[in-house]
Amino acid sequence: MMSTPSRYRFILSICLLVLVHSGIHTDVVATTFVVRNTAPGSNGGKRFAHSIGTARSTYVMSSATSFIQRTFRQTNSHDQRKHVHEVTLFIEAADGVAYTAGDEIHVSARYIGTYKGDVAQEIRGVIYHEMTHVWQWDGKGRTPGGLIEGIADFVRLKAGYAPSHWARPGEGDKWDQGYDVTARFLDYCEGLRSGFVAELNKKMRFDYRESFFEDLLGKSVHQLWGAYKHKYGQ
Repeated sequence: MMSTPSRYRFILSICLLVLVHSGIHTDVVATTFVVRNTAPGSNGGKRFAHSIGTARSTYVMSSATSFIQRTFRQTNSHDQRKHVHEVTLFIEAADGVAYTAGDEIHVSARYIGTYKGDVAQEIRGVIYHEMTHVWQWDGKGRTPGGLIEGIADFVRLKAGYAPSHWARPGEGDKWDQGYDVTARFLDYCEGLRSGFVAELNKKMRFDYRESFFEDLLGKSVHQLWGAYKHKYGQ
């Protein structure tokens, strides 16, 4: 009998093949998505299984990949995107919320177990954020961490998974503060030039320079931050 993880991978592969042969365009067929709940007996592991589970999480990973590629405008640019054959999501006993290392995403079962609110919605948001780390460029390690996290939360924001406790537009102390603060700033920049984040990510494939902002928007990032704060009366 086929094991549960293998069965989910098989079902996802069949679904993707159906999409292809139905004439529906998809660019994630070559990537396999795997979910492993390594804390099934914990409160968080049980809550994960009940609220979203392995099969739906696998589907969210696939959907997130398609959304990220559209956001980065890479749907027809195979040479501009990373080539990742398999991404594995682990639900495990750990502190914190989640982190990504290469093609592995690690989510804390303890966080899931204690989360107040719609936990399925939160897990989806976390997956979109962490999947962005799998696919985004980081300037060969030169891009500031705050910007890396900001781009991941920008994707989460545009996907509709921003939680209510996030910073409001205009809030924050500096442009590269990271996460929700930087995501809101990037959304402002996106409003100045459609596709800005996609172009910024493309530029960061091999390097990072703060001047990328001026190259794309005609102003330094500090001038842009000042204008952003002024817009919201901060």
